[in-house]
Amino acid sequence: MGNTVILDNGASMIKVNTVDYEEPRVIPNAIIRGRTDRRNYVGDQVEQCTDFSSLYYRLPFERGFLTNWDVERTIWNRVFDNVLQTEPKESRLLITEPCFNLANIQEAYDQMIFEEYEFASCYRTIAPELCTFNDVALLFGDRPGSIPDCALIVDSGYSFTHIVPFFKGRPVSKAIRRINVGGKLLTNQLKEIVSFRYYDMMEETHIINQVKEECCYVSQDVYGDLDICKKPYQKNSIVQEYVLPDYINTYRGHVRPKQTRQAAMSRQQQDAEQILTMNNERFMIPEILMHPSDIGIQQAGLAEAITQSVNACEPEMHGLLYSNIVLVGGNTLFEGYCERITNDLQMMVPSEYDVRVAQPPSPTDYAWAGGQRFVALSSKSDLQKKFVQRREYLEYGSEICRRKFGTL
Repeated sequence: MGNTVILDNGASMIKVNTVDYEEPRVIPNAIIRGRTDRRNYVGDQVEQCTDFSSLYYRLPFERGFLTNWDVERTIWNRVFDNVLQTEPKESRLLITEPCFNLANIQEAYDQMIFEEYEFASCYRTIAPELCTFNDVALLFGDRPGSIPDCALIVDSGYSFTHIVPFFKGRPVSKAIRRINVGGKLLTNQLKEIVSFRYYDMMEETHIINQVKEECCYVSQDVYGDLDICKKPYQKNSIVQEYVLPDYINTYRGHVRPKQTRQAAMSRQQQDAEQILTMNNERFMIPEILMHPSDIGIQQAGLAEAITQSVNACEPEMHGLLYSNIVLVGGNTLFEGYCERITNDLQMMVPSEYDVRVAQPPSPTDYAWAGGQRFVALSSKSDLQKKFVQRREYLEYGSEICRRKFGTL
């Protein structure tokens, strides 16, 4: 058996590498077409792009499910042939899929992996389950290596946010909760607000996503921050000016230091820079995660959904779940995200429970790291039991995958 490829196949980003490496390669899970050069950039080729205005994205995922296999095949070809330079026939594959994945899509996964790429063996699971193979106790300052009986993974990614409780390493299916809010919705919402208030940027997904990542934060006091936003510019500690790239002199936007505003105005706006003023948008966009009803999504916010998930488990598990909450996914990178969830939970959870919320240093790579640890700590016989061999698939079809991998 050759190497083991760990592929965390996210709807926005692919985290992939062989198990021998310490960190994954992070690659856009998209084919991106440039406006000026009319070139298609597949996955990591987007690094060669010099003009990110009005990019056209072709995504394999739609509403959180892998539906466009032609696009995904092209991206995987690029990953296996050029990025990893690995031979699938001599490798085993550990791959993630979405929670509540549809049966026909699961069969398409198996067909693509075993028939198209001919991997020697495969294990397909959800990203939150891989997270539990990490040393979760270390995040809370507990004794390293101690494995908690219960853990609750909050995975807030591109398409959805999932709350997944685990008992002895297995997800509690009846208690999994999904919020239909992810990074894509937040970016689209910011595009609409900016286009309504300032410039028409409905086609500028890449730029607005950068603005979101650099300017937005999770407020600890929404009404207090809204009051600050009403103050004059010099007394407003929240407002920021984001300098948009022109793709001639600058290729990436940046937040302009506030004290330079008067100097910039006196120099004719520094050669007519295009400025995007970010005021209450900075915290009201991530606030959708906490209150989806603000934009008409009739679902619970993050803290409330966590309590619903815990309450759906057996009563004796509640205390352990509340004391082992791990935040992962791209939205975890918002400043103040962990603190806000902790504060909101402490107001909702009965006082006899100890609420502990932690996020790993690299929350977007945590599932990949868990997969690496799972392979490294498993014996050869354990891997043999977990992974489906290609000869088994050719004999029994996707039925053997359903039996070995299980379904939520």
